[in-house]
Amino acid sequence: CGTRVSWEGAGSAHRNHCPNCLYSLHLDLEPGDRAADCGALMEPVALWVRKKGEWALIHRCLDCGVLSSNRIAADDNPALLLSLAARPLAAPPFPLDRLIDGEAT
Repeated sequence: CGTRVSWEGAGSAHRNHCPNCLYSLHLDLEPGDRAADCGALMEPVALWVRKKGEWALIHRCLDCGVLSSNRIAADDNPALLLSLAARPLAAPPFPLDRLIDGEAT
């Protein structure tokens, strides 16, 4: 997205995605090894909650499709994080008009 990314504000010494757009680069096969030959953009596609309630991003490589998990950073865009968290609620796997008394029929 063109945002200048630095370590400051992340709340950690490890920065693996842009705090503005949440995109990453496919650089690692294992965290920190920089052994991936791909180098393509990794799109933020979902959030999940780790042990003890810590949020993490799920990234998918736009070239090879590999998935990875990355902790969110203290300065990540809160609107985008909430948008990712709400995505499953906005597009449930069943028609919303079929909800009757709180259950899908």
